[in-house]
Amino acid sequence: MLRSSLLDHNPLASFYLIPGSPLRTLFLAFQPRPWQTHPVLIGLFPELDAAGGVQRAGRHIAAVMKEFADSRGLECRFLALNDSQELHRMSVGERDFVFTGCARGKARLAATAVRMARRKAKLVLAAHPNLAPVVQAMKIVSPRMKTIIGTHGVEVWEPLPPLRRRALRLADLVLSPSQSTAEHVAALQGIPAVRIRVLPWALDPQFEALVTQPRALLPPNFPASGQVILTVGRWLATERYKGMDTLITALPRLLARWPNLQLAIVGEGDDRPWLEELTEKNGVRLHVHFLSKLSYAELASCYAACDIFALPSSGEGFGLVYLEAMAFGKPVIGGAHGGAPEVIQDGVTGYLVQHGDAVQLATSIETLLRDPALGRKLGERGRERVASEFRFSVFAKSLKKILREQCES
Repeated sequence: MLRSSLLDHNPLASFYLIPGSPLRTLFLAFQPRPWQTHPVLIGLFPELDAAGGVQRAGRHIAAVMKEFADSRGLECRFLALNDSQELHRMSVGERDFVFTGCARGKARLAATAVRMARRKAKLVLAAHPNLAPVVQAMKIVSPRMKTIIGTHGVEVWEPLPPLRRRALRLADLVLSPSQSTAEHVAALQGIPAVRIRVLPWALDPQFEALVTQPRALLPPNFPASGQVILTVGRWLATERYKGMDTLITALPRLLARWPNLQLAIVGEGDDRPWLEELTEKNGVRLHVHFLSKLSYAELASCYAACDIFALPSSGEGFGLVYLEAMAFGKPVIGGAHGGAPEVIQDGVTGYLVQHGDAVQLATSIETLLRDPALGRKLGERGRERVASEFRFSVFAKSLKKILREQCES
């Protein structure tokens, strides 16, 4: 009966009903289905079960949405595009949530999202602008559903492709982790400022707890002696804007005065061979240590053991790693670009440097090495700022207010 009905109303349906067609599920998602009892909040994410700032921010959003839904007797459904196709259970602090992965199946995610939207969907929050077109497909079957799109940084610092940009413009609200990214969204994507809300990211509750807990053992490759500069980030050829190469090229200038200085680089990715080659060219191979696949506890131990944290990036929409280092009372050095200046107060909690300027970077590091008391003072101010402005509870309260406003409008 269903097949006959579809063919009667749409002569193209025979194509969509071909077994294995990626559009078949999406087509069927628009067909009539019974409504459920409780209104639904829907969250769409590019990925949740992986390392990275965008993924961590997504987990934070999901945990708060679930808590908000529970407090109001609402249902909550989460989909993640790139995670494995199964039901996952995760937690952020004491907040648990479940989500379904779509195994990189874009049609599968879109079809499932549209089906969810038909069942009394009250609000959808898509945690990346790449998912904005899916939100607009959902809006077709649920016109009264409120829509929120999250942005992060470099992905909206250039004009989006027309389809995504148009879908982003149709959202009821666009979230940004920093004022810098909000300005890019307004200027380059054409979103009215009144529909953009700055929602700073927060320190993960697990990191909050690790600050006061006994330290785990340091990873084997962490420097055993000397003063240590720590940097954390992905090693990808597409993300060389993070400035790890500048840290390596600044080392020779610093080693002339501090011969025991060490650089610990935490991360993983396809660009490690290039970074290793750079250490050879600069003659600092013995002073650079690569650490991968660390647990939260091991990473926390690295923050606790280092003297300085530095990530002279030009492309951080916010910079969660700065918060992590500041929570451990470390002076931080970041790029004077993007959202980093909204996290690091230049001369107060650390220093801001121009991307690619190895001399300025070396000078800032040298200032902290020469005056450890100054470093401790900057680090303590950073710790206080994280405690007052970037705790997870602050983020949760702000996001719940946004959800409440949209649900009640």
